[in-house]
Amino acid sequence: MTPDDEIRAAAQRAQPPQIDSSRSHDPSNNLKRSDPFQFGSRYLEKGDDVFEFNAWDHVEPDDGFKAYAEAQYEKQRAAPVTDFDKNRFNQDPAKWWDLFYKNNTENFFKDRKWLQQEFPVLAEVTQKDAGPQVVLEVGAGAGNTAFPLIRSNENEHLKVHACDFSKYAVKVMRESEHYDEKYMVADVWDVAAQPDENGNYLPPGLTEGSVDVVILIFIFSALNPAQWNRALHNIYRVLKPGGRVLFRDYGRGDLAQVRFKKGRYMGENFYVRGDGTRVYFFDKDELIQMWSRWTLEKGLQVDTESTSESQPAEPEAPFEVVHMGVDRRLLVNRSSKLKMYRCWMQGHFRKRDGPAATTAEAGQ
Repeated sequence: MTPDDEIRAAAQRAQPPQIDSSRSHDPSNNLKRSDPFQFGSRYLEKGDDVFEFNAWDHVEPDDGFKAYAEAQYEKQRAAPVTDFDKNRFNQDPAKWWDLFYKNNTENFFKDRKWLQQEFPVLAEVTQKDAGPQVVLEVGAGAGNTAFPLIRSNENEHLKVHACDFSKYAVKVMRESEHYDEKYMVADVWDVAAQPDENGNYLPPGLTEGSVDVVILIFIFSALNPAQWNRALHNIYRVLKPGGRVLFRDYGRGDLAQVRFKKGRYMGENFYVRGDGTRVYFFDKDELIQMWSRWTLEKGLQVDTESTSESQPAEPEAPFEVVHMGVDRRLLVNRSSKLKMYRCWMQGHFRKRDGPAATTAEAGQ
């Protein structure tokens, strides 16, 4: 049996927990949600046929699949990437993303039409009377976030800065028929950039405290954990006081993590894909600590052995955690009878505009 067959078999054996029946499957009741951190209301209830729908919300793997996943992680740790490959993939990550976009020019991800539902802040800044609003998308790729945002925009004073550290991705955006310089500018920028010889480290055309909203969708997972501290520093510097960060990324235990084979493990919960791009899988408490305890003076303060409750926010922390949610779904391929457990993390953070932000600014 191949490793892929083993994973498929383990997923098929899993019996997702089913809650007591309490509601119907009337589409008006269970397909959408008004609260973006509720993550749907299609619950898998007792008596339901798991293959009736393509997806179920709030479904955790059963104990059997969790045990299988832990066994997979042990195999991954026992066969990590070589030191040579670790250096190769970490030394120039932009190179691998350039190759990714060159190889997938005709097969980019679908436009993220769900953005304004998941992040109502984006609906606010695109309203007709929203006034001057500056949005920075980090890791913009081929424009699958920026272009839908502009198409739905009614705000004459909106400006979207779509940045990526892949030169090829930026080229794709600039050459797109949807690229409208009135509302959008695409530039090369690394969110973990160190100051250059002139002391510059912010995106082209942006200054400190000039951005209202920063979008981070599947971006921090592509960084080496050693880069998170610098990334937080740069995001903090570019945001206005009161500015917001919209975050979505991979969660620990996602099927993509379980599937990794030998020679892909770079560090705990950190892997390299077959195409050379990197990916990290986050835990909720880890992210809460990351954003509520980071300071300019102390940097990252994350204890992976502790919960967010046992590690309270730093009083002088410049970021406030507005929301932090775990989006767990059971996706189903009804034709092949395949069950896939997915897990994503979704956060909304705010740069404080009170004493904490003032103290942090004074420290630099």
